[in-house]
Amino acid sequence: MSAYANAFGGVFNGLTILVTGHTGFKGAWLSIWLRELGAKVIGYALAPPTTPNHFEIARLADHIKTVHGDILDAEHLKQTIETYQPTVIFHLAAQSNVLHSFRRPVETFTTNVIGTINVLEAVRSTDSVRTVVGITSDKCYANQEWLWGYRENDRLGGHEPYSASKAMAELAIESYRDSFFARDQDDLHGVGIASTRAGNVIGGGDFADFRLVPDCMKALMAGHPIEVRNPHSVRPWQLVLEPLSGYLWLAVKLLQTAPEFAGPWNFGPLEQQGVTAGAIVEKAIECWGAGTWYHPQVEEPQRETALLRLSWDKAANRLGWRPTYTWEEAIAATVGWFKYYQAQHDAAIGHGTSDNIDMYSFCVEQICAYTQRAKALQIAWSVS
Repeated sequence: MSAYANAFGGVFNGLTILVTGHTGFKGAWLSIWLRELGAKVIGYALAPPTTPNHFEIARLADHIKTVHGDILDAEHLKQTIETYQPTVIFHLAAQSNVLHSFRRPVETFTTNVIGTINVLEAVRSTDSVRTVVGITSDKCYANQEWLWGYRENDRLGGHEPYSASKAMAELAIESYRDSFFARDQDDLHGVGIASTRAGNVIGGGDFADFRLVPDCMKALMAGHPIEVRNPHSVRPWQLVLEPLSGYLWLAVKLLQTAPEFAGPWNFGPLEQQGVTAGAIVEKAIECWGAGTWYHPQVEEPQRETALLRLSWDKAANRLGWRPTYTWEEAIAATVGWFKYYQAQHDAAIGHGTSDNIDMYSFCVEQICAYTQRAKALQIAWSVS
């Protein structure tokens, strides 16, 4: 257990936590943080989606229990929950790529909607679970191209499969919460259920295709120019640890007083005005110390929202949560992770041990640095 295990009031120390999708980018980071908070982490997921991937190069299998399973296998999922009896479930397993959703819409809808329902159905028949935090996306909102950020009570929707699937997952969570898990303050056997909608999350260990920052890092490591499809697109960019701190703090509040904190929550970046993709790329090149980028002459038709901003006023006022890093600091932390990874990778290749890479300790260092900054800013979760 790390020196920062008293963050979040020490609530996670000794708890059994199930993380679906722990082999993905965000799921791996969340699992590391929970492990350092003293939790017994059970991961349920398919094999990592990319090579390389955060799960393997952080040697996460050495630190938590991994169950290989498909979120669409309802019986296996239910058996896993019954076997390990988690108190909290963080549901991150999903098809999370917008462009991929155009190529495989059925897979996207099935994984994101039915997979979420399978988790909620399994919880219905399990006595141990007290809290479920379902992670969806800021793209669950109907695209309005507003200058201001979307709020939790704004209309859900989606013109493309990914966004629509996330809106549907939100509706499924709301339906189950109101139909099966609504409870009074005195009902100690109820389940507190919330959904979370985060901005564009960046950080070390993300090797996904068709995502701006991973594309930047892969190009910079290879010494290639960076292709930027939509340099003027505005997104709420934030370091992965920002929303994760929100998910964790929300889970604490749900465990303590579930009815008050059940429902949807946004977790966005410090910069409410949003930042363009072009600015992100320029900053990444600056932090790396070299590189160029270009806008291709021929590109796919515009399929993604051009303007997307997120309001986290609700989290600020009711959770005492706020972001810790600026977007520039988020880029610097991300580039720092990939620089360290490349150094380890090159050293391993030089010694003929290409699989001898372990990023776990470096991830813990970044979590500790982030926690220290949050404590300096007196953010509620870090000083509780």
